[in-house]
This record gives sequence, structure tokens and C-alpha cells, in this order.
Amino acid sequence: MINQRDVILLSFPFSDLKSSKVRPTIVLSKTSYNKKHDDFIAVPLTTNLRKEQYSLVLTNKEMESGHLILDSRIKVDRIFSVSKKLTRMRIGQVRQDTFEKIIDVLLELLS
Repeated sequence: MINQRDVILLSFPFSDLKSSKVRPTIVLSKTSYNKKHDDFIAVPLTTNLRKEQYSLVLTNKEMESGHLILDSRIKVDRIFSVSKKLTRMRIGQVRQDTFEKIIDVLLELLS
């Protein structure tokens, strides 16, 4: 099951669709939505920690469960929908207060 706030590893296809790269993401869509649909809404993580507008730092301090190998940056302005079939594994879950910061940045971007 894919839950809101989960940190998930996804297999992202390259543009040639012949190969892919595994990337971490945070699930934004509600768990009830995820149960009913074949895809979910997420934002990607990057280990490039350069400060950018509409991004937040994510460290193990912001994790409710699980463990990040490297500190990362949440790229809130790169929101996307993806098939559950591309899910490789669940890493953990971000804390509720961290998730609320993600939503605040997303709302700032949209308003």
C-alpha cells in the first residue's frame, strides 16, 4: 500500500524508454486516493543540496520512520503523477510537520 507522506523509490524511465534510474520521491496524494487509483501524486528528491526556490531540505531528522542514505532536497516545484507499477520499495515516511511544510511551499507556488 502507498500512503501519503511515504518516501518511495521509483524506477524512472529515461526518455529513450530503454533504461531507467531509481529515484526517491515523497507521496503527496491522500492514501484514500492511492487505494482507488493506479497512480499517485508525488514530488522528487535530489541529493543536490543547492538552495532553490520551492524546495526544502530533508534529513533523517524530518523522517518519522525509515532512514535516508544522504541528506536531500525536496523539489516541490516538480510535482508529478506516476504509476504504482514503477514503485520499487518504501524507504520510510516524513513527519507530519515536514509534510505540512511541503504543502505550504506548494500552495505558495500555486497562489
